[in-house]
Amino acid sequence: MPELRKDPTSGRSVMIATERGKRPTDFIQHREHAQVGFCPFCEGNEEKTPGEIMAYRRPGTERNSPGWWIRVVPNKFPALIAEGDLDRTGEGMYDMMNGLGSHEVVIENPCHEMSMGDYSVKQVEEIIWAFRDRMVALTQDERIRYVLIFKNHGREAGASLDHPHSQIISLPIVPKRVKEEVDGALEYYNFKERCVFCDIIRQERSSKKRVVLENDGFIAINPFASRFPFETWILPKHHSQNFASIEIAQVAQFAAVLRESLHRIKVVLDDPPYNFMLHTAPCNVPRQTYPHYHWHLEIMPKLTKVAGFEWGTGFYINPMPPEKAAAYLCETENWHEEQKRYTHVQT
Repeated sequence: MPELRKDPTSGRSVMIATERGKRPTDFIQHREHAQVGFCPFCEGNEEKTPGEIMAYRRPGTERNSPGWWIRVVPNKFPALIAEGDLDRTGEGMYDMMNGLGSHEVVIENPCHEMSMGDYSVKQVEEIIWAFRDRMVALTQDERIRYVLIFKNHGREAGASLDHPHSQIISLPIVPKRVKEEVDGALEYYNFKERCVFCDIIRQERSSKKRVVLENDGFIAINPFASRFPFETWILPKHHSQNFASIEIAQVAQFAAVLRESLHRIKVVLDDPPYNFMLHTAPCNVPRQTYPHYHWHLEIMPKLTKVAGFEWGTGFYINPMPPEKAAAYLCETENWHEEQKRYTHVQT
């Protein structure tokens, strides 16, 4: 029987199509890869990108030269630009403003062939520090209301280059998706005087139905109202509204859970395309605080297509119940043998 499930953070409904239940192998498809050739992100090609904003590099190496292990540069084709004023205007009933903000690329590794699920935990820690350092710097601009950190892995997920990288965009407005979460969390907080995300963590740790993995500081779950197969959220167990306030010990814990979650998704689904987005509290909004909000990272494997029903209703249809997805991700160590047995039966 299909189920309509409600996301307690946003109020959005999701249809879990249990009768369409699939195995992970049913989602594995031919992946499109960029042609091998010149890559501006590879070490030694630093002059082919805009000048670096920030880099973690070996002592004695010069800016925009080899010797780095993480490098942050402006996007060559930015969605927003930092120069100018907002210049809010109206045209009749329509409102508009200038596209003020910034668009940066975090080149995660000098090696072209690796992906985040293959990195050492230490390298993921360094990436998280780069995210944090840039967020702190960008929020100093009082015109900025939100900083979004995201990653497109694979051509189907929107990556134009195969070299591992993430992106950071600062915006003069709070995105609608984030506002829905913030408002939903506030409604829950006003009613129950508790954080909805903290309650989700308690519920999931108690039931253990949708927990993928956890350590002392973080937990990875397939949320109750997952929009997509194998959708995975990573949340800090200690309540925190702002990612930029992450502490040293938390960075190591976050890196371990993020790396392992991506590794399991890669193993179970044969390195699928995916997006991840880090949701944190808005910044520089006058007279607004966000004690009710809880930052987190959402991983969305690109395994299904959004079609007419989804666009027409706002409901997502998910053919993989999150309880089953979590079970598959928890059994990663045995996955290779199971896949061999399944392939043998099919042939």
